[in-house]
Amino acid sequence: MGIRFLQAFTPGTRNRSVSDFSEITNSKPEKSLSYRLHRSSGRNNRGIITVRHRGGGHKRLYREIDFRRDKIGIPARVLTIEYDPNRNARIALLRYEDGEKRYILQPRGLTVGEVIISDINAPILNGNCLPLRNIPLGAEVHNVEFQPGSGGQLARAAGTLVEVLAKEGNFVTVRLPSKEIRLVSKNCWATIGQVGNIEAYNLTIGKAGRTRWLGKRPTVRGSAMNPVDHPHGGGEGRCPIGRSRPVTPWGKPALGLITRKPKKYSTELILRKRK
Repeated sequence: MGIRFLQAFTPGTRNRSVSDFSEITNSKPEKSLSYRLHRSSGRNNRGIITVRHRGGGHKRLYREIDFRRDKIGIPARVLTIEYDPNRNARIALLRYEDGEKRYILQPRGLTVGEVIISDINAPILNGNCLPLRNIPLGAEVHNVEFQPGSGGQLARAAGTLVEVLAKEGNFVTVRLPSKEIRLVSKNCWATIGQVGNIEAYNLTIGKAGRTRWLGKRPTVRGSAMNPVDHPHGGGEGRCPIGRSRPVTPWGKPALGLITRKPKKYSTELILRKRK
C-alpha cells in the first residue's frame, strides 16, 4: 500500500492524503458473502440517542469475514485482494479446493495466486492458520482467539500483530499490540503474519466532511456548552471547569478513571498491563 498526497486545489484537499489502493485487484465484492448493513445511528428502539456522535455516513455492504478459519486441511487459493469499508485492513477472497469461497483479513505481503491452508501442522508461512502450541517462539501472528473455537478477536486492525513470547503448561505468553503481556490457551488458533495495509494510520483526514462520510458526527467540548447541557458548561468567557476533575455529561469521572472490573475472571491471565 502507498499514500497519495493531494494538492491544495481547495482548502479541503490541503494536507489531505488518501490510500493509492494499488494492492486492490477487484472493485466489487462477492455477492454470496456480502449483504446490506443496517446501522442504528446510536439510537435505541424508540429512536432516542443513546450513543452520541453517530449518524449519517455512506451506505455500506457488509463483507462476511471468516475469523474462525475452520476449514481444516483444505488448501485455498487467493482470488482477489479487496477494499472493505467496514475496517481499515484489506480483505482477501479465498477459493478452497472444494469450491467454497470465503473472505479473510489480508496478511501483509499476501498476493493473488498464493495458496494457504488451515491445519494443525500447517507450515509456518504467511497466511497459514494453526494452533498457538505449534507456532515457534518469536513468531508474529494476528487474528488470535481468546477461547478455542471462538474465532479470532485479537490483532485484527491494519498493521497489528501479536508476538509469541513463551510456552508453559496449557498457556502461551503473548505480547499484544497494546504492549500488554498475557496468557492465552495453547489450543487457540492464530494466523501467521502481520495484518496488511500498515500505512492506514498515517493517513490525514484533511476535512470535516470526510469524517462525516465515515458515519461520525461532530463532538463539542463540554466547556463550550451551557450548565444545563454539561457539568463543565457555563461561566464568563474561557474559564476552568469548576470541579476537582473532569467528568462526563452525566457526572461520572472521565479521563483516566480505570473502569475494568477488579475481580474480572481474566485478570489473573494478564502478566503486564497495557501502558
